[in-house]
Amino acid sequence: MACTAKFPMCLLRVVIVAALSLTVASMDANAQSAPGTMATPSADSLKEISVEPDARDTEIALRLQRILDASGWFNPIAVSVREGLVFLDGQTETDERKEWARQLALRTQDVVAVVNRVEVKPQVSWDLTPAWREVVHLSDQAQRLAPIAVVSLIILLIFWFLSRGVAAFSRRVLRHRIPSPLLLQIVARTLAIPVFLIGLYLVLQVAGLTRLAITVIGGTGLIGIVIGLAFREIAENALASLLLSVRNPFRTGDWIQVSGFQGIVQNLNMRTTVLLTLDGNHVQIPNALVFSSIITNFSSNPGRRAEFTVGIGYDASVMKAQDVIIKALRAHPAVLEEPEPAALVDELGPSTVNLRVQFWFDGRTYSIFKVRSALMRQVKRALQDAGIPMPDAAREVIFPKGLEVHGDTTQAPQTGPRRVPATQPGTGDTVVATSGEGDLVSEEPELKRQAAGAELPDAGENLLVSQAPKTDPS
Repeated sequence: MACTAKFPMCLLRVVIVAALSLTVASMDANAQSAPGTMATPSADSLKEISVEPDARDTEIALRLQRILDASGWFNPIAVSVREGLVFLDGQTETDERKEWARQLALRTQDVVAVVNRVEVKPQVSWDLTPAWREVVHLSDQAQRLAPIAVVSLIILLIFWFLSRGVAAFSRRVLRHRIPSPLLLQIVARTLAIPVFLIGLYLVLQVAGLTRLAITVIGGTGLIGIVIGLAFREIAENALASLLLSVRNPFRTGDWIQVSGFQGIVQNLNMRTTVLLTLDGNHVQIPNALVFSSIITNFSSNPGRRAEFTVGIGYDASVMKAQDVIIKALRAHPAVLEEPEPAALVDELGPSTVNLRVQFWFDGRTYSIFKVRSALMRQVKRALQDAGIPMPDAAREVIFPKGLEVHGDTTQAPQTGPRRVPATQPGTGDTVVATSGEGDLVSEEPELKRQAAGAELPDAGENLLVSQAPKTDPS
């Protein structure tokens, strides 16, 4: 290169060329040292690239092409320049590299604008090396945590068995003091849960989760409140079952009536009370409803009172009718002497004097339906034998076209009420029990036998004690 008259200009060109060579050499060295792992530089780190003053379009295109090819981030890449306007066409893997190419072109000498048409297409790599490294890392962590896991499991098992032992010991000690099975179970579990929580606390401490251990111990009550609000109805039934098992308004095998249902108590679980109705059907009543309803226990007292109503004519003697009814009641073997039976005037009806007949019987031995049927039959026969009329209720009959009367009109009219002659006693009405009434025994033993053989799906553990054994009256 000859530099004679224009020595300053020549010196300036030499300096520019040397600077460009150092920049390209540095970038080539970085690209060759780690082409696959080289981080994408930011746009701010780019320096202005200088070429000859008034550089031609071809020189700009060639320079940018060499730099972009040297980066190894674009495949393929094509650079074209027209009147200082740079066009970039190609493909790359990230948006950062696309933006880096645009900034590189903008900071090149004599570049007016850049049209960046580089397409971003992430490369799908089938290299499993990162996944394998993660697997190896997890394996190393598992090996390091294996001793802690074994120790934690041993501690948890030890305290679990200790909690079961505490629960069994509590049930054995408190069995005679707490008669309710449900209350005994709750007390035993309440004493056993702290033992298990201590074991869980130690496991979390061994694992290095001190804050979590404190949270678990301190948040137990809060968790209980949240669960109680979320399952309010379940909690109400559970609490009602606890109170019912403590108060014992009925026992297993009792004949009760509650919430409009009548039957034999089969089961009281944490949610419902199961009855076997007189029709042989199972009825499950929520314990909350049972606790808030009126409960009638027919098995608590063997003596039961039943009643029925009979109407006699106004011309009959009430006192005589009462004597006849009482004698008929006392003659029946199912009626108890004490309390004594009664026949009380209950109502003066339109055509009859209504008597309320009351009697007592052994509800555990006799059936109320059968005994009442037998007594109503015998009272009817006794009143008929005594000549006491039992007229039908008065009715008003309307004849729109009138009523023609035929007969002997010369006969003198009858004065006074007409007496109905007593019918002769039949053989069937005088017996204690007919074939339709059976042997008058109670249905309770048969229902209990059916209840013992019936299946109760999802009934759960029975929280009631069995029915108290009957005492021999002798």
